[in-house]
Amino acid sequence: MRPRVSAAQPQEPRTSRRRAPIALTIGVLAVLVIAFFVFTGLYADVLWYDQLGFLEVLTTQWVARTVLFVIGFLAMAVPVWASIQIAYRTRPVYAKFNSQLDRYQEVFEPLRRLAMYGVPVVLGIFAGVSTSSRWDLTLTWLNRTPFGSTDPQFGFDLGFYVFELPFYRSIVGFASAVVLLSLLLVAATNYLYGAIRVSGREVVISKSARVQIALTAGLYLLLQGVSIWLDQYATVTETGSLITGAAYTDVHAVIPGRQILAVAAAIVAVLFVVTAIIGRWRLPLVGIALLVVSSLLIGSLYPWVVQRFQVDPSPRTLEAEYIQRNIDLTRDAYGVADTEEIPFEAQTTAEPGALRADAETTANIRLMDPLVISPAFRQLEQFRQYYQFPDSLDVDRYEIDGQTQDTVVAVRDLDLSGLGDAETWYNSHIVYTHGYGMVAAAGNQRSAGGQPVFVQSGIPSTGDLGEFEPRVYFGETSPDYSIVGAPEDTKPVELDYPAGGENDEQTQTTFEGDGGPKLDNVFTKLVYALKFQSEQIFLSDAVNTSSQILYDRDPIERVRKVAPYLTPDSDAYPSVVDGRVVWIVDAYTLTDQYPYSNKVSMSEAIADSEGLPQTLPFDEVNYIRNSVKATVDAYDGSVNLYAWDDEDPILKTWQKVFPATIKPMSEMSGDLMAHVRYPADMFKMQRAVLGRYHVTDAGAFYSREDAWTTPKEPTEGANTTLLQPPYYLTMQMPGQDAPSYSLYSTFIPEARGDQSRNVLRGYLAVDADAGSTDGKRAGGYGKLRLLTLPEDDNVPGPGQVQATFNSDPTVSQSLNLLKQGQSDVINGNLLTVPVGGGLLYVQPVFVKSTGNTSYPLLQKVLVAFGDDIAFQDTLDLALDVLFGGDSGADAGDNEVDPNATPETPGDGEGEGDGSTDGSTDGSAATSPEFQQLLRDASGFLKAKQAALTDGDWAAYGAADAQLAETIAKMLALTNGE
Repeated sequence: MRPRVSAAQPQEPRTSRRRAPIALTIGVLAVLVIAFFVFTGLYADVLWYDQLGFLEVLTTQWVARTVLFVIGFLAMAVPVWASIQIAYRTRPVYAKFNSQLDRYQEVFEPLRRLAMYGVPVVLGIFAGVSTSSRWDLTLTWLNRTPFGSTDPQFGFDLGFYVFELPFYRSIVGFASAVVLLSLLLVAATNYLYGAIRVSGREVVISKSARVQIALTAGLYLLLQGVSIWLDQYATVTETGSLITGAAYTDVHAVIPGRQILAVAAAIVAVLFVVTAIIGRWRLPLVGIALLVVSSLLIGSLYPWVVQRFQVDPSPRTLEAEYIQRNIDLTRDAYGVADTEEIPFEAQTTAEPGALRADAETTANIRLMDPLVISPAFRQLEQFRQYYQFPDSLDVDRYEIDGQTQDTVVAVRDLDLSGLGDAETWYNSHIVYTHGYGMVAAAGNQRSAGGQPVFVQSGIPSTGDLGEFEPRVYFGETSPDYSIVGAPEDTKPVELDYPAGGENDEQTQTTFEGDGGPKLDNVFTKLVYALKFQSEQIFLSDAVNTSSQILYDRDPIERVRKVAPYLTPDSDAYPSVVDGRVVWIVDAYTLTDQYPYSNKVSMSEAIADSEGLPQTLPFDEVNYIRNSVKATVDAYDGSVNLYAWDDEDPILKTWQKVFPATIKPMSEMSGDLMAHVRYPADMFKMQRAVLGRYHVTDAGAFYSREDAWTTPKEPTEGANTTLLQPPYYLTMQMPGQDAPSYSLYSTFIPEARGDQSRNVLRGYLAVDADAGSTDGKRAGGYGKLRLLTLPEDDNVPGPGQVQATFNSDPTVSQSLNLLKQGQSDVINGNLLTVPVGGGLLYVQPVFVKSTGNTSYPLLQKVLVAFGDDIAFQDTLDLALDVLFGGDSGADAGDNEVDPNATPETPGDGEGEGDGSTDGSTDGSAATSPEFQQLLRDASGFLKAKQAALTDGDWAAYGAADAQLAETIAKMLALTNGE
């Protein structure tokens, strides 16, 4: 009997068996860690939105995204999976394969089950993510609001193009992608399993494969027909070579052509269905070929022929109707249709007493340039190195002593980099938690030394703005997060403000508001320790059950988060409202789907010398409304949204989506109404449009006979590309009964090649004052007025006026003297004011020592009216000189003594005491040399006045030059040289 031989079975190594559970455990732990990090991020968002009272915004987005993800996943995965399964289950049982296909099957077969389920799942995930990102489009479609007016081409309500058409096109596009992927995978599966065989030039397709492929291809062609049909409606929102919207060629060639092609695609789809039944491929293949040829002939060649041989020879006549549509709907979309155009015959001769009728406007001309005097705020009001002011200050207005006063304002915010070596975690997040105080300077006044005249200043804050909460926990430069709050009877640890004095005492405080999520348990501490990647939040004994964490503190960012459907203005400005410092933020509803409206790049339109172009998530727009006024409390960060334009259909739609987030305008207090203003970014968009669309005649518009543009910033030099920004001023426009807080800009002719005439052609101003009545907007608010100057009236533009200032011998000589003694001369904003029947230019001139800690002082004022200019120590004196000895009105700086000692800032330590008397330490001012210079200056000033009275301009210029030289010596003496 032969012994049985048993083959030894290979055994898996023990080490491999041991590693498998370890690897699985590590993988599970990694997934759990990632999931926990994701959860903590989501939970932190819930806490933030819930504390702020806007949890509905977050949950609505989550629900919408989740539902759309599921819909997108199923809409992609199920059809793809079903198509693969049908192709596999109907494969030929006894198919003959070639050797190459056999190898493919050997490789694929072990992975077949994974691929048949994995491919649909992966595609479904991608589709779900893509679909969930369109949550806003879906919600606006579900809650759409009619505009109440129709487009001139198809007669649909404008809301169809804004809310419906983009949604329908996205649905068709998604469905086309699903069907196309299914078709490709069906073809691949059938080929792999022999239902499709290629033998030389012969292609053999089984019946089941033929039916499935033909029906899928027919469905795809049908969807393409629907897509082409919808594309005809998109012509009214597409930008062509001439206008945005359907022009002559579009109406007479493109739209009919797309209708024909849509029907043709549907017919070809039917031919594929016929093929599925009868098995003949010739008809659909011929149909596809004819469809391609038709698309070339009807979709491309025919429109080109119409444009080239019919439109181009007579464009002004044939395009007139469509240009008029573009003009009318563009003006509607940007809110400029009701602009009042006022022909303005500008006076150019400066007659004595010409400003008598404009005395109130003259008294409010702003001399303090918000872009120039920020260093003065820092030197005089910063006090400590851990405070700061922004480079660009804001303009607001307050009622002081019964009169409205334009002011330059800023909050004293934190600058943690100023702590130096003391910038520890504890100091940065526990001790230094907030800024302190609002600082405001009169816009039309200055001290005798050229400093700003503060109407609110100091620490503690004092002034004319009344009692208010001065602490700024939420500002534009607040730390990324601060931990505040403590139990009662606990010693405060937050620095409130430095008390000053010899002992340099500091005052501490404890935050008492509700400004952020509470860190009252171990889990929330852990959540925020992970969010901010700081173990100190979890370990520090300064974090207690009464602690709150404040973050996302920038006011614009807070508005953007609680209202993701709005586009905030690029500038938030602080105001004292009802005893609180609040940030006021204008917010817009936008779209790029408004029919026939010209599209404008918002980032380019709002960019000027005050702000460079910025990246916007929604840039190319053709409709804008200032639909919401938002406020952010600087102390507790609470956000309020008020419906400012409750007739805006886009805002109405979003109010249906988030019904409890926006308050009616009736809840705005009168104090808040007194500080809201017409937004600058919207005004910039409107001026960009009105540069061309002030022309309402189609023929003139086509010829661009009177196209305008915004002047370049005149103080930046001839080669600058930066635009001059609009300015807020209190003034009276023609057509107004009294001066009001306004925003204005100017226009010059649009450059043709290298030719550019810097003469004034238009002056646009809007009434920016909303009144001061609770919940009621002033009737004149938002009224646009456009002064149009005659073509033959060569009123100089800002650039030409600046060039005249720079080239005037007397001015140049004086400025050169001011530049001596290590001083820089800074030209302030060049303002254009409609007074005296013409246009008055005013430019403050600042002098700044070249020392590291010096700041600009207002020393001179340049004015121009027509071709006449004047250059004096004060605006009041300059106007009198310009208008023949008596302008007829007093400027806001008429109380400044031109004989007073001008002050040049020295190189102090940047910790001013807030005083505004303009005095120095007296060491130089009391010297005999200085006193003699002062007497000389007084004599030269009297000589100037005598020469002015006698009309002796040569003597006047000589005296003015001697006075400037004397002042330069005084500046040098007080500067310690």
